[in-house]
Amino acid sequence: MSDTDKVFAGSIPKIYDEYLVPMIFSVYAEDIARRIAARSPSVLLEIAAGTGAVTRAVAAALPRGIRYVATDLNEPTLAVAAQRQKDDDRISWRQADASALPFGDTEFDAVCCQFGAMFFPDRTRAYAEVKRVLKPDGTFVFNVWDRIEDNVLTHEATVALGKLFPDDPPRFMVRTPHGYHDRDVIRADLERAGFREISIETRAETSRAPSPEYVALALCQGTPLRGEIEARDASTLQAATDIVAEAIRTRHGAGPVEGKIQAVVIEARP
Repeated sequence: MSDTDKVFAGSIPKIYDEYLVPMIFSVYAEDIARRIAARSPSVLLEIAAGTGAVTRAVAAALPRGIRYVATDLNEPTLAVAAQRQKDDDRISWRQADASALPFGDTEFDAVCCQFGAMFFPDRTRAYAEVKRVLKPDGTFVFNVWDRIEDNVLTHEATVALGKLFPDDPPRFMVRTPHGYHDRDVIRADLERAGFREISIETRAETSRAPSPEYVALALCQGTPLRGEIEARDASTLQAATDIVAEAIRTRHGAGPVEGKIQAVVIEARP
C-alpha cells in the first residue's frame, strides 16, 4: 500500500460522503448496523469511521443511553462525520490509530469497522488491539471489499484509466480497497491476533447511481485515486473523470446506472 492510499484530504471527504457513500457504502452500513443492534451493546467502538456512514446507520439502530465512540486516523473525514451528527450526544469523536487504540482493556461490548481493514499497515496488530479493548464476550464486526472483478463499476473505471495511462496505470483500487479479500488470509490474521470464533461470509449487493458522470466523479475525485491521477499529470483529472464516465456510459447507457458490488463480512469473537 502506498502512503498516498490513505490520504483523504482537500475536497475528497466531501465528495466521498455525498457521492460514494450512497453509491456503494450505505447498503453495507445498514448490514453492519443490523449485526451490531442484534448484540444490544451498551458501549460501542467504531474504528476507521471515515465520514460516518456506519456511525449514522448504527446510531439509528441503537437506543438512547448507549455510549458510542467513533474514531478515525484521518481528521478531515472525521470532521465531516461529526458535523453530520453533531446533535447526537451518545457519540464522541476521537482521532485514533487502529494499531494503538487509546482505550483501556475490555472496555467495549462490540467493535465495528466498515471497509477500513484494507488500510491498516499491520492488520494483525490492529486486530490484537481490537481484541484487547473488547470484553471477553464481545464481538468484532467488520467488512472488506471482495476482488475488484466482483465490483463492476470500480473495475470498469480502473480498466478505463489503464487505457489513459498505459505506461503507468493507477492501481489504487486494485492495490488497497480490493487488495485484502482472501478469506484464508483474513482468518489467519484474526487467529494470530487471538480471535477464536470467526465467521466469514460473502455479501453481494447492487450499486446504483443516477448517471455515468456521477459514478466517475465519485471514483475519480472522491477517493485517493484522485491523488494517483494527479501524480501522473495534474491537468488530466477532469479528462480522466470524463474518460471513466464515457466507459460507464458505453457499458450501461446514459441514464441511471446499476452494477454488482460484493464484500466480505466478518464477525469475530475472542
